Amino acid sequence: MLFDQARHEAIELISWDAQRVRDTIARIVDDTSAAFTPDTLWPAHPLDRGDADSATALTPLYFGATGVIWALHYLDALGAARTHTRWPEQLDPIRLRNRAWLAAADVEADASFLMGELPILMLQYVQTPTPVLEARLTELIAGNIDHPARELMWGAPGTLLAACFLFELTRNERWATLFRDTAAHLWRQLQWSDKHGCHFWTQDLYGKRVTYLDGVHGFVATASPLIRGRHLLDAEDWSRWQEAIENSVRRTATWEDGKVNWRAQLDSTITSNDRLLMQFCHGAPGFVICLASLPNTTLDDLLIAAGEAVWEAGLVAKGASLCHGTAGNGYTFLALYHRTKDAIWLERARAFAMHSIRQFEADAARYGQLRYSLWTGDLGVAVYLLDCLRGSPAFPTLDVFYPSHSIAA
Repeated sequence: MLFDQARHEAIELISWDAQRVRDTIARIVDDTSAAFTPDTLWPAHPLDRGDADSATALTPLYFGATGVIWALHYLDALGAARTHTRWPEQLDPIRLRNRAWLAAADVEADASFLMGELPILMLQYVQTPTPVLEARLTELIAGNIDHPARELMWGAPGTLLAACFLFELTRNERWATLFRDTAAHLWRQLQWSDKHGCHFWTQDLYGKRVTYLDGVHGFVATASPLIRGRHLLDAEDWSRWQEAIENSVRRTATWEDGKVNWRAQLDSTITSNDRLLMQFCHGAPGFVICLASLPNTTLDDLLIAAGEAVWEAGLVAKGASLCHGTAGNGYTFLALYHRTKDAIWLERARAFAMHSIRQFEADAARYGQLRYSLWTGDLGVAVYLLDCLRGSPAFPTLDVFYPSHSIAA
C-alpha cells in the first residue's frame, strides 16, 4: 500500500465556492491581526508549543511569528487582504527573541532558513537594504556551507535557497557566488549507494545520522533550490546535477498499480513500523512540489503518477496545514496544473481547498483559537486558498519569498 489509510480521510463532494474561500482568507487575516500583542506576539497553539509554556512566544519562520508576518505581508502584497499594520516594524524585536529561543534550546542555528535569524534579516533587507544587513546575510550563508544537517530546515540547502532568493531580488553577483559555492560543496558531500544505484546525502539531524529523501529534510528538498537556481550554474555543472537528481528520484520510487510514492529514507523498508507517508514533509507531495520546475519531461511519468497517488489517498486526517496536512498536499495538484495545463489538477486542488476550510473551521472550534503559524498552521492555509483562486503553484517560502519574484508569475 502506498499510504496508510488510517492517516487519511475520504474526499466528499463540496462545490468550489470562491466567495467562501475569500471570506476564509479574510477571517484568518482579521483574527491574526487582532490576536497580536507586542509582548506575547501570537498565542502559541498547543500542537506547536509542545512542552513549552503557553505564554512562550514562538518566533521562527516555520511555526512562529516570522512566518506569520511573512504571510500577512505576502497576502497584503498580492491584494488578498489588507492588514493596515506595518508588520516589518516588529521584525527586529522578533529577531532578538528568536536568538534567545535558540540559545535557550542550546542550538546554534542563526543561519537556519526555517528556524533562524536568516529569514528575518531577509525580510528586513527588502525593506531597508543596508550594507550592514548585506554583510550579516553574507556571513550567515557562507558560514552555513558545511552544516552537517545537509537539509533545508537547518543546513546548507536552506541557505542555498536564501542565496537564490536574494540574487533574484537584487541581481547582486555576491549571492550568485554564494549559491555556486554552496552547490559545489553539496556536490562534494554527495554519496553513492551501490545497493540502490543512486546518489544521496547523509543528514546529521537531531542526534541521529539519517538518509532522508523528502521535501524538508531530504534529497528533493535540496534538489528544489538547485533546480530553481540552475541558471547560476555552469551548463556542465547543471547537467551533472540534473542527471543525479533524475536518477535518484527514479531509483527510489515505489510503484503500485500505476501510482507512485517514496519512502522516508534511502534505506527504509516498508514495514508496519516504517510506513509510507503521504504528506509534504515525507512522501509524494513533497517530491512533486520540489521537482515541478525541472526543465524537461523526463520525470513527468513519475510526477503524474505521484499526483494520482495523492488524490487516491485523500485528505490528510491530521489537519489542513502545509507541512503535513491537506493544504500542503493540495499544492501537488497546483504544481501539476502549472506543469501540464490539464484542468483536472486545478479542480482537484480546489477540492482540497474546500476541505481544508472545513478542517480549519473544525480545529478552530475545537481549540478555541486559530493556529498562528505558516508551515504548520492557518496562515499557510490562507496562502493555499489564495493560490487556488489564482491557479498558482508558488509554495510559500519554498517557491516564493519575495512576492514579485514568484516562479508562477
